[in-house]
Amino acid sequence: MLTEDDRLDDVFHALSNRTRRSLLRRLADGPARVTELAEPHKMSVNAISKHLFVLERAGLIRREKSGHIQSCKLDAAPMASADEWIRDYKRYWTGKIDRFAAFVEKRKG
Repeated sequence: MLTEDDRLDDVFHALSNRTRRSLLRRLADGPARVTELAEPHKMSVNAISKHLFVLERAGLIRREKSGHIQSCKLDAAPMASADEWIRDYKRYWTGKIDRFAAFVEKRKG
């Protein structure tokens, strides 16, 4: 059984590759067939399918079959946990920067 940390690892792994990020950007416009997704990357359908498998494992896409045609659809919900994790660190760094700015202003005065 996957833990929340396992799922977060899968999402960050999926997002760590520029081709996969590009595929997600494309799917944000709507569902697409696997062959359509492969075309702008000048990759084989097999190579794109490997990237899609990583995205699917992370829960970021859903594949649908209609006969021999496979299409993919974005499911951005798993990115919410990644966004939450990043926001925690943003608060940390924002606090550090705010304290540093206050320190500099105090030293000026």
